[in-house]
Amino acid sequence: MKPQRSPKKISLNWIPFICLSFFTLGILFSNRLWVPPESNGQLLSQRRREQELQIVSGDCDTKKTPGQDNDVMGEVLKTHEAIQSLDKSVAMLEMQLAASRSSQEMDNGEASKVVSTLTRDGPPRKKVFMVIGINTAFSSRRRRDSVRETWMPQGEKLIKLEREKGIIIRFMIGHSATSNSILDRAIDSEEAQHKDFFRLEHVEGYHELSAKTKIFFSTAVAKWDAEFYVKVDDDVHVNLGMLATTLGRHRSKPRVYIGCMKSGPVLSSKNVKYHEPEYWKFGEEGNKYFRHATGQIYAISKELATYISINQPILHKYANEDVSLGAWFIGLEVEHIDDRNMCCGTPPDCEWKAQAGNVCVASFDWSCSGICKSVEKLKTVHKRCGEGDDAVWNTLL
Repeated sequence: MKPQRSPKKISLNWIPFICLSFFTLGILFSNRLWVPPESNGQLLSQRRREQELQIVSGDCDTKKTPGQDNDVMGEVLKTHEAIQSLDKSVAMLEMQLAASRSSQEMDNGEASKVVSTLTRDGPPRKKVFMVIGINTAFSSRRRRDSVRETWMPQGEKLIKLEREKGIIIRFMIGHSATSNSILDRAIDSEEAQHKDFFRLEHVEGYHELSAKTKIFFSTAVAKWDAEFYVKVDDDVHVNLGMLATTLGRHRSKPRVYIGCMKSGPVLSSKNVKYHEPEYWKFGEEGNKYFRHATGQIYAISKELATYISINQPILHKYANEDVSLGAWFIGLEVEHIDDRNMCCGTPPDCEWKAQAGNVCVASFDWSCSGICKSVEKLKTVHKRCGEGDDAVWNTLL
């Protein structure tokens, strides 16, 4: 029987080397076959970002043709026009909503009467470009005649101006405190001769100009569907063509108030011409009014005239008509347009501007709040500062 051989012993010196070898093999094996979940997510995220960058870079590298650019510009213009149309529609809806509220909330029935005037059944209002109301008084016959002989067309030309250009011009006046007085009969006779009056349900009086202004806009809105409504005094010279051109530049705007904007002092003294009885509402003594158009001439867009008509019973009247109008708009989204061509001086001021190619819309003397001695002077102003009789007929509206 052979003796069994005992196993060979491994030298202790080899043990550290063997352990290190197995440890290295384990690390290599683990890195090759096992990836932590976080690394997978990072890899997917990185690949997604690379794909997105490729898509974006592909879009950037794509060049638009001129035809595509034209299509884009066309779409932009169409969108702009649609927004303007929507703005106008929203404005009119707001006015109608205000009308409905006013008719429900006013107990005296005046508001509902105003609303029914605008919405009553019957022939539709005639669409025109602008309505010009020339403020006049019973005693101003000579002033009216001077206007008729200068810048205001007469007879068939007045009718043609309305028919072809959509421009309505009328002397606006109310009635006397006495029914069928000699003053009223004189206006009736003048109207039969010239057919250029716009009679208002209003008792005439210098201190009632704010009320007359409200009634003019309300009555004009009920009669004509105009883009603009203009008030002008009968001692002011107007170039109709320039007025139409000026207003035409703003016809795409929904609520505009155009004139020569000013901010005069609030006069608390009772001994002055433009005394303000409610001066205390404007703060401390010496304060100025808010910005408003001077009263000789100004224009408002249809939406603002409609607003006045609807809210006529609750619009406060200050002593001065131009201040009242500015107050009615001060809290609204209204664009105030300060156009100094609407308040030129009389010759030589308006004459120099006309010679330089900058024809004035309106001319008057600030010192007289109109043309000083207008009956005698208006013809001279018209001759030296007028735009020419054909200008209004050549105006593109």
